[in-house]
Amino acid sequence: MPVVDTEQQAPSVTPSTPARALLPSILPAVAVGVMSSLLLVGVEVAAEELQGVLWKTVPDALGIGRYSVAWMFVMLVATGVAVGLVVWKVPGHAGPDPATVGLDAPVLPPFVLPGLLLATALMLAGGPSLGPENPIIAVNVGLAVWLGGKAIPRAPGRIWPALAEAATLGALFGTPVGAALVISEVLSRQETRGLLWDNLFAPLTAAVAGALTATLIDRPSFDLDLPSFGRPGWADLLAAVVVAAAGALLGMCVVRALPYVHGVFRRLRHPMLMLPAGGAVLGALAALGGHLTLFKGLDEIAELAHDPDGWSAGEFAVMTVVKLAALLVAASCGFRGGRIFPAVFAGTALGLCAHALVSGVHPSVGVSAGVLGMLLAITRQGWISLFVAAVLIDSPGILVLLCVASLPAWLLVTGRQQMQLRPDGTPVR
Repeated sequence: MPVVDTEQQAPSVTPSTPARALLPSILPAVAVGVMSSLLLVGVEVAAEELQGVLWKTVPDALGIGRYSVAWMFVMLVATGVAVGLVVWKVPGHAGPDPATVGLDAPVLPPFVLPGLLLATALMLAGGPSLGPENPIIAVNVGLAVWLGGKAIPRAPGRIWPALAEAATLGALFGTPVGAALVISEVLSRQETRGLLWDNLFAPLTAAVAGALTATLIDRPSFDLDLPSFGRPGWADLLAAVVVAAAGALLGMCVVRALPYVHGVFRRLRHPMLMLPAGGAVLGALAALGGHLTLFKGLDEIAELAHDPDGWSAGEFAVMTVVKLAALLVAASCGFRGGRIFPAVFAGTALGLCAHALVSGVHPSVGVSAGVLGMLLAITRQGWISLFVAAVLIDSPGILVLLCVASLPAWLLVTGRQQMQLRPDGTPVR
């Protein structure tokens, strides 16, 4: 009778990490989470204060309309000059070309970080269509690696960037869920040991600390308070699929245009030419799209959602196209910033345009599907796109529609070039 080798027959089981190995990571993760959140909130509060001076106090004192065409043009060009001076003169030149950087930030040396923070705060206050996420993640990663390496030199160097990125995303969205989803995507591309949740333990702890800190200080909220959405039907499913696909296609137009627009600005060679020229183009776009197409777009999204029937389909379409063009120009000419929030604004305007064109498209369905498709194209992050699109609408029924709509939209964007360039200007695929 043959002998059965039970060891070879036993199913393969991934060994889990003992609790005693995970416990020492809690304190460093919490420290990175709190530090990252405080830095993000601090930069955003400082930028909001400066924005109030530039866009309210000064034009009121001069007797100029706050969002008149002339003032928008002057402010955006002036912002280009200010950021250009930082990129030109401050040590480290405010980091690498932002068109070559995504959410997965490089580890920058400490002397680069002050200039990057200053350029980001000036951009946020001045009106270009970019958010804070990419540069703040880069600053937090640089600080975490520098300070963590000094405090715990024996810790693996790769843990600090993961903690800082997760903490910043947790603070940015006010919840650790988005950070967990992004880190899960990153881990899927790496060789890791142990169970998924063992590898997520420390980054998720940092994300929780970052989210709690931001919530206690700033209370971020993404719910747009759109009209309530009940049980989804077949018409809602069709609308979600069509709008998400349209958002993905529009987003891919921006992605495909990035190398060409970036190449035009790159020919100017000097930041004191590139950034003011970009500011002038942004000023012209603001004159076309109105003041709602300025800034990162979060407050402006809330204004759109407050009255989803307050604009015509044509006006929503213009805002969608102008915001995408402004995102493209700002990302190409050298402004330091991220692309998630401007893409969310463009997706929101697209969804409300669909609602204005076809009254049967529920505004909640249109907005969430538009944001989903736009983010899939711009970020190429499936989980974060689903998360952001779902968190805008307080309705469990939306998630089912989004999961279905994400499939054809993903087929439109996967395998194609991304909204990120290599240092030589060629697109990343």
